[in-house]
Amino acid sequence: MRALFNIQNWFLENVGNIDLETMKNWFLFNPKQPLLFNSALFLGLFLIFYVIYILSRKTHYFRITYVVLFSLFFYYKCSGIYFGLLIFSSVVDYVLSRLIYEEAKQGYRKFYMILSLLINLGMLAYFKYTNFFIDNYNSLFDGTMKFEDIILPVGISFYTFQTLSYTIDVYRRELEPTKSFMDFLFFVSFFPQLVAGPIVRASDFIPQIYEKLKLTKEDFNRALFLIIGGLIKKAVISDYISTNFVDRVFDAPNSYTAFENLMASYGYAIQIYCDFSGYSDIAIGLALLMGFWLPDNFRTPYQSGSITEFWRRWHISLSTWLRDYLYISMGGNRKGKIRTYFNLFMTMLLGGLWHGASWKFVVWGVLHGLALVVEKFFGQFIKLPKNMFVRTIQVILTFHFVVFCWLFFRAKDFTTAFQIADNITKLTFNLEQWQTIILGYKNVFLLIAIGVVWHFVPVKTLAGMQKTFSTLPLVAKAVLLGLIYWVVYATASADTQPFIYFQF
Repeated sequence: MRALFNIQNWFLENVGNIDLETMKNWFLFNPKQPLLFNSALFLGLFLIFYVIYILSRKTHYFRITYVVLFSLFFYYKCSGIYFGLLIFSSVVDYVLSRLIYEEAKQGYRKFYMILSLLINLGMLAYFKYTNFFIDNYNSLFDGTMKFEDIILPVGISFYTFQTLSYTIDVYRRELEPTKSFMDFLFFVSFFPQLVAGPIVRASDFIPQIYEKLKLTKEDFNRALFLIIGGLIKKAVISDYISTNFVDRVFDAPNSYTAFENLMASYGYAIQIYCDFSGYSDIAIGLALLMGFWLPDNFRTPYQSGSITEFWRRWHISLSTWLRDYLYISMGGNRKGKIRTYFNLFMTMLLGGLWHGASWKFVVWGVLHGLALVVEKFFGQFIKLPKNMFVRTIQVILTFHFVVFCWLFFRAKDFTTAFQIADNITKLTFNLEQWQTIILGYKNVFLLIAIGVVWHFVPVKTLAGMQKTFSTLPLVAKAVLLGLIYWVVYATASADTQPFIYFQF
């Protein structure tokens, strides 16, 4: 009876009592309620969008325009008036890329390329780093500069890198420009990956625009499987352990025991993985429903036996972007060992700064950069035996280094990060205390355990689960998807829980 009552409440809150004011709010930007993949509003809008999309599958220009308009609306609902910034950035890179492609003189080509870099990185620097620079200037020189009232547009770091990849590829003559501006805007604004990735390469995505739309039964089933799994990761596991445990400990670490500080550190590692990989799964699934392939963004990163391996498995679209457009552009490993170490370090430092305008992100990037350098250096001399025992030790050590680095990523400041680290060093075995804490947070620890187990589920097992899911009738799949959305509603907190990477 309680379940039916909850369903009724969900229906009334999200569907019922529809009046003119309610309908108007569906289409107006509300900064407190951005349009999220895990919201009932998005589900409703996407279902309507998708029906028309499928019906228009044979009309290329209408379909492209239709998706662009929906994507811009989606971005407007996420970021308000800043959707105009997305259009401006797209116009700039489209025009400059055409000029680069058609220009024969290398000097002019380089000028247009530099101009694109200055405009794109200049906008990113203004919106993301202006107040960071002001704060550091005031601290260093006892300045009195006032902070600017600047709101960071959602997803600007992602679509800036995306448009830059397009311009650079055209400059390198690795890609021809799109046939029209609308095609280019489709690539930039494609809503499944617009605000939090994966960062799509123009060379991978744009050719798909001109292919005939085809959606196989296998693709459809995989898409739904990814979406359902992503929703569970994000809205059930990540959001619950965040609001009910992790956030509380990180807000006041000294108010909690050493064991709780330790478990909150582990909890955040699971939280950020489930949050971000969950978003990526949903994005990839939505794109696949529309007939587009997006690259995998995660590949069980906590199974890594080194930091080098970790960055081949974590946020793959970013790490490969940094490798191809930053690390290699700086010389990669072509200019000697010392320069290789420097390039590795600087790539990760800048990668850390990309995540946020704060020294704590810089430190996070520096720690990972130093780890990569150390691994690169000692890898020349030390060759460890390849067996299960050694691999297990490597995975454990790598995981705990990553967890330690996450402290600086998550904590509000350095003081909080060091407080948590210091509290953990005071850990002593107290079975009675630990049992009390575990029982008090049994749901949280259960979900953390599920997140860990999910992370280590063999690929073959996941494939078997997907195969079983594929055999279900379409009605059963629809009911299951609806049930997941209801669970999301039933377990949601009062405040909206946006995806963590929305802030980047």
